[in-house]
Amino acid sequence: MPVVPPQRGSSAPVPAARRTAFVEGVDRVRAAATTEPGRLRVIGAVLALLVLAFGAVTAWQATDRAAAASDVLRSSQPLSSDAADIYRSLADANTAASSGFLAGGQETATSRERYEKDIRTAAAKLVTAAISSEPNSPSAEAISRLNRLLPEYKGLIERARTYNRQGYPVGGAYLRYANTTMQEEMLPAAEELYTKENQRLRSDYADATPYPWAAIALGVLALAALVWAQRRTYHRTNRVLNHGLVAATAAAAVVLLWLVVGHTVARADLVRSYDHGIRSLNALHDARIASLKARGNENLSLVARGADTVKLGDTTYDAYYYDFEQEMDVLGKGLAEAGKLADDQAGSRPVTAAESSMAVWKKRHAAARTEDENGNYQQALDKVIGSEGATGECFDNVDASLRRALAHEQTEFRYAAGDGLGALGGLPAGATVLAVLGAAGAVLGIGRRLSEYR
Repeated sequence: MPVVPPQRGSSAPVPAARRTAFVEGVDRVRAAATTEPGRLRVIGAVLALLVLAFGAVTAWQATDRAAAASDVLRSSQPLSSDAADIYRSLADANTAASSGFLAGGQETATSRERYEKDIRTAAAKLVTAAISSEPNSPSAEAISRLNRLLPEYKGLIERARTYNRQGYPVGGAYLRYANTTMQEEMLPAAEELYTKENQRLRSDYADATPYPWAAIALGVLALAALVWAQRRTYHRTNRVLNHGLVAATAAAAVVLLWLVVGHTVARADLVRSYDHGIRSLNALHDARIASLKARGNENLSLVARGADTVKLGDTTYDAYYYDFEQEMDVLGKGLAEAGKLADDQAGSRPVTAAESSMAVWKKRHAAARTEDENGNYQQALDKVIGSEGATGECFDNVDASLRRALAHEQTEFRYAAGDGLGALGGLPAGATVLAVLGAAGAVLGIGRRLSEYR
């Protein structure tokens, strides 16, 4: 037969477009979901995923908060305390050096030993802080500056001692220069380190205390889905309980309850450790540092003997006497704040004792200052560094009282922060195990219903 050419206007049939495997899979799932077994499979998968997601998010958020609480207890707070000890040791070393200088050519063994101990303590704490600081951070820079200045300061003190033993007045100039290095360079660097470590501590508290809202929301959603699935099963089968779904609901409920109660208790303990631990420690550290600086200024006022002055308005003051008054005001405010924050007798008793010693210190200092201004240098010196009735005795009493108060508040902090960390213990692992068991229960419960269609 001859081939007939295609006629104008006619069209060849267009082949149907090929369907992708994904589209066909979606169609099969949609078709399966229109049957009861298909719906049950979808419900089982969704329930298992919800319970597993709840467990995973709970474990994640609980781990983050437990890690932050652990940092508060074992890292940032001890480092903050070390930074305060660095500041205190440097200030105390400066005070001991000036006390030894005032004693004459041969300083007492007590002042010399105290100075050396403070220098060793500061050097050791600087090593610890350097290990824990991040490279090129402000803390690392402050530590580096202190490590550079510490040998310079020691050299100045040794020169002052050497000239003082030989009876040369230039020894006092070296001591004042060492004090200037300490007050204007070293102590500001130590204060910066203390401030940065306190900021790090507050950051760890901020990470440890927020509620895990994502995990709580997922837990509520998972429980609601499990209750809905059991209600659906009851309406379709008239069976009150599905053992697998009940087990899954119980596991999810236990995790949610553990999460809410555990974190609430942990948060309360951590807040208590901050309000009655960290805040008290900060107030006591500030008060102790102020007492050390006040004592140093009191000593240096007798070393300088009016060589350094400060003018405010039309009035000229001895610089060290003026600074002494300022630091005593800071000491009084710090003790008042610490007294308000003390929550028991063991904490308030040493603070009260320090306030009493401070009041006596002020009276004795006024008497010594009167002698000094009247030209009775030896009498003023006896009232400052003498063996009986001197201001040095009051300073030692204030320092000892503050040391006891700090030890008590440090213990209070450790107990409260430790309780907060303990309240989160086991939650990540427990949430993971219970979530897996809950998901398995949901799958088995739905599988029991599916077996009825076979």
